[in-house]
Amino acid sequence: MSIQADPSEFMGKRVVVSGGTKGLGRATVDRFLAGGAQVVTAARGNPEPIGGVEFVRADLATAEGGEMLAAAALARMGGVDILAHVIGGSSSPGGGFAALADEHWLAELNLNLMATVRLDRLLVPQMIERGSGAVVHVTSIQSILPLPESTTAYAAAKAALRTYSKSISKELGPKGVRVNSVSPGWIMTEASVRMLERLRAANGGTIEDARQVVLDGLGGIPIGRPAEPHEVADLIAYLASDRAAAIHGAEFVIDGGTVRTI
Repeated sequence: MSIQADPSEFMGKRVVVSGGTKGLGRATVDRFLAGGAQVVTAARGNPEPIGGVEFVRADLATAEGGEMLAAAALARMGGVDILAHVIGGSSSPGGGFAALADEHWLAELNLNLMATVRLDRLLVPQMIERGSGAVVHVTSIQSILPLPESTTAYAAAKAALRTYSKSISKELGPKGVRVNSVSPGWIMTEASVRMLERLRAANGGTIEDARQVVLDGLGGIPIGRPAEPHEVADLIAYLASDRAAAIHGAEFVIDGGTVRTI
């Protein structure tokens, strides 16, 4: 169960959460709502309504989708104070690097890197004009611990996002905009289940066999379980809050101890 949020923590804050209708994205939307924020989010489909949330139907893996979300957020809220980039995932097949065609690589890069780059380019300038704002990029421990059986392209895209996040933090900090990144390990979401199903389809066996492939690739999780979406959402919200006013240009790992090096 998530920690009880202060209902006034984000009162008056205007928040954009990319990909906020499922999994970690939905948990992040819920966390900001619980803190009193005004939230705009987007997804490709038509999700069930989320009370108190402005929804934009847009494919953020395309330039047009990013422009639609940014324009809607600015029009409906008059500006954006917090930008939480939760969008990401992998739809590539299992089977190692040889199974990845150009279209798989481009899809992973567009979803896991370029969607974030485009939204930053569209929404961060108005933060700079005000001299305040907070940006949180969600990367992945796979940027340093890739799973070659299934997520090479995803891991490479997240590694690029990690470097990009550090670079723009150096540029934006002096202008009043804080930038940090959250690097989760395995989170138990709908996307995780779909990944296991793809592995099972590629390798045969059962879902439990596929789960063991992932655990073996990660080297196990010392706390014995994946993270829950709300646990990662709490960290995202903390970094976006005034409680983290002195935290900038940092990466916070939340992986149950999966990465065993410093």
